[in-house]
Amino acid sequence: MIRLYNQSKLIQKREVLQMIKITKPQVEAELQTFLGAEAYIHSEATSFVFVRNFKVRVTDVFIAGEGPFRAALRFDGHGWLRMEALTHYEADGSGRLLLAGYDDRGRMNVALHLGKEPFPE
Repeated sequence: MIRLYNQSKLIQKREVLQMIKITKPQVEAELQTFLGAEAYIHSEATSFVFVRNFKVRVTDVFIAGEGPFRAALRFDGHGWLRMEALTHYEADGSGRLLLAGYDDRGRMNVALHLGKEPFPE
């Protein structure tokens, strides 16, 4: 787990420069591309939550707030995942969406990564 956390820190530094500040309409549209589909989830929140390749069928998506934002996914018709303090996002050409929350010093506090294929181990 420590190794993966360190890998995440490396990714974090690289992606800070590429990530875009969240605007609700754009991120809502990106989240809706996962509706009705199976999705793989990777999520981290500082050092106390780590989930990788959790496979779900997304049934509802929500984004709320004025910044920082909250995102929620309902999956399989009965489960929920909600992330708070989200500030930035990145959608790549491989159908993956990364939502992240950075503090005022540029440190990533939370991350929610959605993909239609499993993430590398």
